[in-house]
This record gives sequence, C-alpha cells and structure tokens, in this order.
Amino acid sequence: MTYRNPPTTPRKSATFDDYTLSEIRRAAATGIYDIRGAGAKRKLPHFDDLLFLGASISRYPLEGYRERCDTSVVLGSRHARKPIELKIPITIAGMSFGSLSGPAKEALGRGATLSGTSTTTGDGGMTEEERGHSKALVYQYLPSRYGMNPRDLRRADAIEVVVGQGAKPGGGGMLLGQKISDRVAEMRTLPKGIDQRSASRHPDWTGPDDLEIKILELREITDWEKPIYVKVGGARPYYDTALAVKAGADVVVVDGMQGGTAATQEVFIENVGQPTLACIRPAVQALQDLGMHRKVQLIVSGGIRNGADVAKALALGVDAVSIGTAALVALGDNDPRWEAEYSALGTTAGAYDDWHEGRDPAGITTQDPELMKRVDPIAAGRRLANYLKVMTLEAQTIARACGKNSLHNLEPEDLVALSIEAAAMAGVPLAGTNWIPGKNGF
Repeated sequence: MTYRNPPTTPRKSATFDDYTLSEIRRAAATGIYDIRGAGAKRKLPHFDDLLFLGASISRYPLEGYRERCDTSVVLGSRHARKPIELKIPITIAGMSFGSLSGPAKEALGRGATLSGTSTTTGDGGMTEEERGHSKALVYQYLPSRYGMNPRDLRRADAIEVVVGQGAKPGGGGMLLGQKISDRVAEMRTLPKGIDQRSASRHPDWTGPDDLEIKILELREITDWEKPIYVKVGGARPYYDTALAVKAGADVVVVDGMQGGTAATQEVFIENVGQPTLACIRPAVQALQDLGMHRKVQLIVSGGIRNGADVAKALALGVDAVSIGTAALVALGDNDPRWEAEYSALGTTAGAYDDWHEGRDPAGITTQDPELMKRVDPIAAGRRLANYLKVMTLEAQTIARACGKNSLHNLEPEDLVALSIEAAAMAGVPLAGTNWIPGKNGF
C-alpha cells in the first residue's frame, strides 16, 4: 500500500495578501497608479488604544442630570477682533464644492449651524448655499487659489491657510474631469471636463518668513477682524506648529493621516504622514514650549468618529477637533440603502471611496444632477446635527465621569494606554503601570 502524506492547508502570505496581489495585477494591466478618496485604511494606533480613568474614591464624579459640563470654545482670540465662539468643540473640516455636491455643502452648513459650530469651504471657493446656511464659515486659502477673491475673504468668519492635508502632506489636490461641471469650471476658471490637479505649495511664498507676510496681508484685507488658521498635514507637527505660531497664526490645525481626501494616489494615502494620535502631543508641546498653549488654539482632525475620540483629543491638550469623513457618513454617504448601486460600481456600502469618479449613489460626492437630487439638504443637515449632538453628549458623559465641569478640563492624567505604541505617542502611562515609554530616556 502506498502511503500519501495528508495535504497541507494552503497558507496565504501576510506580505502578499489578496489586496496586494490584486493591486499588482491592476498595475500590471493598466500601467497607472490607483487613485481613491478617504484616508488611510491600514490599522494604526488610534484613540481606541486609550482609556479614561473614571472617578471613584480618589476623584469625585459630577452628576449628569444636575451639574453643568461646559462644551463651548473660542477660536482665534490671539489677534482677531472677532474670534469665533462655538457651542461645541467639534467643527466641520474643509471639503470643496466640486468634490461635494451643492446640496451636500448646504447640508453641512445647515447641520453645523443647528449645532452651534463652524463649517469650512475647501478648495474651489465659496458657494452661496454654503455661506447662506453657515452661521460660522471658515474660508480655506489654498495653493490653487481656485475661486479665491477678497470679497469672499471678507464674507467669511475666519480664514484657513492650507499648507498641507493629512491624507497627502506635501501633495496637491485632484479633481478629475468628470466632476468639472459648468458651475465648477466657472468658479475655478477651468475648462469643463478636464482634470484639475492643484499645486502642492503656495505660488507666492516658500517658507515661514513668507507665511508671516501672507498672514499680515490677509489681516489687512479683512481689517484684522477674522481669525487666521494655518492647517498642516501631520508630518512634523512640533516644528510646523511652532513655525505657524511664529508666523502669527491664531489657530493651528493639524491633520493626521486618517484624514480624508477627495482624491489622491493610494500609495500617498497609506505611506505618507503620521497617525493622528502621534501628532497631538508634539503639537501641544510646541505650544507649551512657546508659552502659547490655550492662547493659540489647536484643532486636530483625522479619524475622529465619536464623543470618546473628542474627549481623548481634548484631554491630550487640543482645543477642538474637526470631522470630514464622519460628517459625510452622517449626511448619508455609503448608506446601505444604496447597496445595489454600490455593488454595480464594483464596491460595497462602507468601502466606497471612488469619490473622484463622481458616481456616488448617495448624491454627495458627485456633480451628476440626477444623483444630487437624492440629497435633501434639510433632512441631511438634521442628521448631521443629531450626530454632533450625540458626540457632544458622549464627550460630556466621559468628562463628568472624570469629575470635570468642562471638556477643556480633561487632561493627560485622566488617560492610560493599552499598547506601548499608544502610550509613547500620547505621552500617557501604559495601563496598570506608571511607565510612559520614552520619557526620561526609558
């Protein structure tokens, strides 16, 4: 009788997994790199790796039904004559008209206004729907200068000088031709249907000294009324924050690599920048070293999803957070009710990131007139407001449990980490120990 060895169970490579193999085949067949939207999909150390230490005997908790927990924040109090006063420390990140449909931009403005917070224009200029429905509107000043004009700068409530973005620090924006409609083309002074690729740096300045001059120009144009933000991608947060402060910024925005984008190279999204969690402590440290912590406000964005994320960011020293992808989901993007149409595009609800193609069944990341009709800006704005309300209540619940009567009283001492990586990045102890990796050389 011939003896045969039992078959070995096939084992796939962790390095050459199914996605990697499919990407090699796609690249070999097309000869072009992949473009997509959203942020990094790889697993990164994040806020889930941190836990709060609630009150017990050594700390006294607050009663949620009787004791107040403040959520308000003032942004831009350093130089601006009219800083922005918000009811909650959660803002809406810059997402352009062009990338998003007009009804989606209107819905963002409506939802932010209902919640007492701000929204942001994005590349390509200011739309009347957005300005008309946003009580507090931040105007992004980008390298492309698309749609930029002094009139809209003065109509805004703050100006955000965009130096970098978390999904692509050092890279420029993309808006492919299928989304360059007549209106988008007119606003951006572009030919209809032609791919638009924005510059990766501003055309009229190259360093921090030039940025200081630019900020002064913007202050003069707006009569020193508007707060000036500087937004950077999460690459070198300590030095970028320090230089932004030296240049005169009222607010610094740091965007980690989980931050989304309308479209850029997949290799860029997954391999450039730092996780949001890794960006916070260096940025806060820069402000503390300059004696400007809480005098210059810090906003962090990139993968903020719930009230726990908000509370953890604020505990680490941030003044406010900003959401983009989560806001789009709240409006209705990637909704399972459109699953059949997402499937027809070769994807599924929850994974759809081909925003650059302009065929979003939810009508949010498209310029298709028929698809846009699916967005009811009033209803979508209410959903966003509901979501922001829940995030705020969640953050308040945690703050009260830690004995704090303001979200801004949360502090690193209220946190521990579940992993060595998160402990080192956040600068808080590993759970069950008093060890902060890297502190004092250990």
